[in-house]
Amino acid sequence: MNRTALALGCLLIATPALAQSVTEKTGVNSVLGIAPSTPDFVKQVAISDMYEIQSNQLAERKGNAAQQTFAKQMITDHTKTSSELKAMVTDGKVKAALPTALDSAHQEKLDKLKNASGAEFSELFGEQQVEAHQDAVSLFERYAKGGDNDALKNWAGTTLPKLQHHLEMAKQLERDRTSTTSQSAK
Repeated sequence: MNRTALALGCLLIATPALAQSVTEKTGVNSVLGIAPSTPDFVKQVAISDMYEIQSNQLAERKGNAAQQTFAKQMITDHTKTSSELKAMVTDGKVKAALPTALDSAHQEKLDKLKNASGAEFSELFGEQQVEAHQDAVSLFERYAKGGDNDALKNWAGTTLPKLQHHLEMAKQLERDRTSTTSQSAK
């Protein structure tokens, strides 16, 4: 009986550490408003920046004029945040590994964009940008409030207003696209 209790106790202690990545990945932390761990935050930010840069490079080539303007700004801003994050990891202020490739979910979104064109591209791009920036705002808000690395927590807080502005820009891009689409359908 003591061994069972000891094993159960060890499992309960280990579970939060093991489950953090799973809960962040599945969105449970976001729903509950729980801050991600530093490694999860770094991974998600790096992947988000890679996705933003690559998807907006596609928009520069395939998007309409408004999307191309938006894309230039996103590439500039997300290249900057990516460099800032890398610098914090490289100089040792943050202990975490930086991913070098997109995860499967972001790669799938990017592949859909690569295969789309015209109105289909515009619709998909707009929807993905709103969703990506909603996710980023949630991630940064949660880490800024409850993160465990002071330098990264401060950075998240100072970067958050720019991401909130990106979200508003993405929503406006979508509103403009849908109003243009509905007007041309009349």
